[in-house]
Amino acid sequence: MEKDNYFAHETAVIDTETQIGEGTKIWHFSHIMSHSVIGKNCNIGQNVVVSPNVTLGKNVKVQNNVSIYTGVICEDDVFLGPSMVFTNVTNPRSAVNRRNDYETTLVKKGATIGANSTIVCGVTLGEYCFIGAGAVVTKDVHAYALVVGNPARQIGWMSAYGHRLNFDEDNIAICPESKEKYRLIENKVEKIN
Repeated sequence: MEKDNYFAHETAVIDTETQIGEGTKIWHFSHIMSHSVIGKNCNIGQNVVVSPNVTLGKNVKVQNNVSIYTGVICEDDVFLGPSMVFTNVTNPRSAVNRRNDYETTLVKKGATIGANSTIVCGVTLGEYCFIGAGAVVTKDVHAYALVVGNPARQIGWMSAYGHRLNFDEDNIAICPESKEKYRLIENKVEKIN
């Protein structure tokens, strides 16, 4: 069904007081909860939950079976892989109410989170970082960093187009697809204009 210039499948549940951007698509059995904000041209896959007060920027791709809990902020162009997991409390207990203790998790522009990854709350994932499938992220990740494993550890760098960067002796790398140049300085990567 078309609603306010976005599409929601007839099985999707959209609570009141949500903001959903033009061109966004929300698919089968997904639930968008109150006070969440979803930007333009997002794709919300099947069986996704967007909890209250979550913010998704423009062009965010959320694959099937993802729960985005209160405290998560995704900037523009973020990719959330199938069945990846966010948390929002460091020390959850069923019998202890910690709704006032939700931590903020910031996923910056262009970041990719692979299938079945777990992102422990309170971290910042840098611009265009790449979280490998199944990784368990427990600390901040640098911009353009490639991390894998449990616990996640950095094994390299990725371009904004999602290609592994190989730096030369001058600490310069070129993306094979975009031909954009990157510089590695003091364990941080920056794109060279």
